[in-house]
Amino acid sequence: MIDRLNLPFDASARGRHVEIRRATRGDLDSIIRLLSDDPISAGRGDVASAEDADAYAAALDRIIDDPGNELVVVQDQAGAVVGTLQLTVIPGMARRGSTRLLVEAVRVTSTERSSGIGTALMRWVMDQAAAEAGAPLVQLTSDAARVDAHRFYTRLGFVDSHVGFKYSADV
Repeated sequence: MIDRLNLPFDASARGRHVEIRRATRGDLDSIIRLLSDDPISAGRGDVASAEDADAYAAALDRIIDDPGNELVVVQDQAGAVVGTLQLTVIPGMARRGSTRLLVEAVRVTSTERSSGIGTALMRWVMDQAAAEAGAPLVQLTSDAARVDAHRFYTRLGFVDSHVGFKYSADV
């Protein structure tokens, strides 16, 4: 499962040392800032409003407490959180019972985009996390408007093989 991830992990982003580690409750404000720093997320309501702090804290607690999920952050040499993503292990029946590693909410702070941090983070997912989680398939979805992200994932070797659908339930 995901608790087998060997973290923290030292990585290099174009010669700069970064550390990939499990998110803690102390990272909550940094993660909220990363979400709101993204125009598409901000358009969906991730605007770092103080009114939403309890909802984000509850979500972080659920993720941390769920053995099938992991929220990681990338910390630079100065100690700043400059990236994040969520991983979910999905046991499956398809593909002869293959386990999948789902990557969600990949964010790098706007001042560090194109700095190699996203590549270092995703290479860690592809090379380390997938093997450690026992998942031969890494999958992700990306909003159709994220054209730059699509080029990034393609460059890393991801294939745009499926069409995704969403349904907003009244909860």
